[in-house]
Amino acid sequence: MNKSLLSLGHGYSAAALAKVLVPLGWTIYATTRDASKSTTLAREGVNPILWDDPQLERLVSETPNILTSIAPTDDGDPVLARFHTQFFDNAGRYRWVGYLSTTGVYGDRQGDWVDETSTLTPTTIRGQRRQAAEAAWSAIPSLPLHIFRLAGIYGPGRGPFAKVRNGTAQRIIKPGQVFSRIHVEDIAQTVYASIMTPKPTAIYNVCDDDPAPPQDVIAYAADLLGLPQPDAVDFEDALLSPMARSFYAESKRVSNDRIKHELGIVLKYPDFRSGLERMLADETD
Repeated sequence: MNKSLLSLGHGYSAAALAKVLVPLGWTIYATTRDASKSTTLAREGVNPILWDDPQLERLVSETPNILTSIAPTDDGDPVLARFHTQFFDNAGRYRWVGYLSTTGVYGDRQGDWVDETSTLTPTTIRGQRRQAAEAAWSAIPSLPLHIFRLAGIYGPGRGPFAKVRNGTAQRIIKPGQVFSRIHVEDIAQTVYASIMTPKPTAIYNVCDDDPAPPQDVIAYAADLLGLPQPDAVDFEDALLSPMARSFYAESKRVSNDRIKHELGIVLKYPDFRSGLERMLADETD
């Protein structure tokens, strides 16, 4: 097997995957728009490629495994806008193509469960863009596409501890509100399992076993730190950015049965409690 992968939009989740692949002898090419990040990427064992580098066209056409995680815009998917011809013409040559999407494509279910067969009814602009991007990728004939719908991502450097420590955390109360979450290491192991056992056209929800109210996460983080729990704040009175507030527009529980049954995934962090405990133990927040 050709152990090379091109990571288009090499962000937080893709970096976690690289930590799995690099020690196994994989060659990873990672795009960035910021030349100052090249040194950091190289230190992580990946080969940085600037987005405007002409050789990127060749890598897109020739690399057998592709991961794309660049968010779509109002103008559509930036990767397809630039490379649609390469993907269309070379679809049968790829071994595996992965697209990192979001569970936001399911929209608001008022706390009910969804799985990969559920109708897509996104209510936010972000979710609607992702639905359109999924459809555009899926429309390329013979492309060995694998879609990963990620729940709320947390992990090293992305957690509630800093805000709890500095007193800016809020226990926001919105009755009936639940979110599904996923630790970044479990994203990495799921994507890796798919790479090793490709199933073109597969769609996978990537989330843990415990959809939970957001205030429970903040409360548990405070307990772990031995600090008082932040005061409860009604959602309508909470100080939130427009983007943060938009997350509360949707409430659903996301099923992860498929990644367990088809990919054999055993979650490292089946709930936010185990994930936060490990993060604090490693002092990685």
